[in-house]
Amino acid sequence: MSIRCFVVLVALILGWPISSLAAQAKSMSIAELALYKGKDRETILLEGAKKEGQVTFYTSNTWMAGYVSQEFGRKYPFIKTNVWRSDSKELLKRLTDEAAAGRYIADVVETSPDYMALLIAGNMFQEVFSPELGPYDNNVKVKGKNGVFHWTSRELYISLGFNTSLTPPADAPRMMKDLIDPKWKGKMSIAGTTTGTQWIGAVIEAYGREFLEKIAKQDVNVQNISGAALAELIASGEVPLSPTIFNSNITVAKQKGAPVEWRPIDPVIATTGTSGMVIKAPNPHAALLFLDYLHSKEGQEAVLKGGLSSARKDVTSPDQKFKKVYIESKYPPEVMERKFAEWEGLKRRLFISRH
Repeated sequence: MSIRCFVVLVALILGWPISSLAAQAKSMSIAELALYKGKDRETILLEGAKKEGQVTFYTSNTWMAGYVSQEFGRKYPFIKTNVWRSDSKELLKRLTDEAAAGRYIADVVETSPDYMALLIAGNMFQEVFSPELGPYDNNVKVKGKNGVFHWTSRELYISLGFNTSLTPPADAPRMMKDLIDPKWKGKMSIAGTTTGTQWIGAVIEAYGREFLEKIAKQDVNVQNISGAALAELIASGEVPLSPTIFNSNITVAKQKGAPVEWRPIDPVIATTGTSGMVIKAPNPHAALLFLDYLHSKEGQEAVLKGGLSSARKDVTSPDQKFKKVYIESKYPPEVMERKFAEWEGLKRRLFISRH
């Protein structure tokens, strides 16, 4: 009797599911593992992740890189979580450079959908199945032939952040036109990274080039740091106010007792983060566990603690009653890439070269 026949016979006698045993008896490819739906899926992932011992997570969001990743580590202490955080543009460059060199380091990637689309075009993602796909609407999933390439893991908003000790709430700008009031000259900063570029694009599209030039004449300081780092400067009082601040960063700073406030000024830029698994992930079992956790109710509640919002239907997000512009998904990837280059150029000419 062959080993295969013996395994099937034992399975029949003990009542074990044959498909499940077969899945464990053979070594699955990454693609097969990623789309596996057997009842023993979690067991297989846990056993595999224990052997891998680590997962590498690339993200463009500070809260995801910190608290959420740490919570995953607390749930699965046998998995070391390696995190690399940068803005979407640098993240794209790092991933494509690594792939070009034949070095696959990242297991899971989490960033804005426009950059994820460019990564899909470069064949960087593995289609996956997850039991945590159900509580999400189809419009937040990017589907392939057999599974999804990625789906939404967070939502947050960019607008005005200010230090209330330096700028009392009653005096702080309430509308975009307030930013060109002479009293704010030399007091504003914008992020020099992707966050600031998106803001420039949103202002151009809502108010036009002439209005952007008026803001530039306010001696706006371009800080070559992320929106999160700029929020820290506002919390410390080094920067009075900035229109390129994430609501989530102000929420966290307020929780720590900082004298800060966030105010939605039209246009409020809504940014989303979506997550997927790299096609040649070195730790595929841990990667799938990480994606399951990140999109689970438990994981999304950890996301909410950072002031972010969730697309998961059974999680209650903070009520955000203001007009939002989804600039990342407003254009096809190739058009967005061209627009982004144009906005970057305006940032350099109008804001950086002026100083």
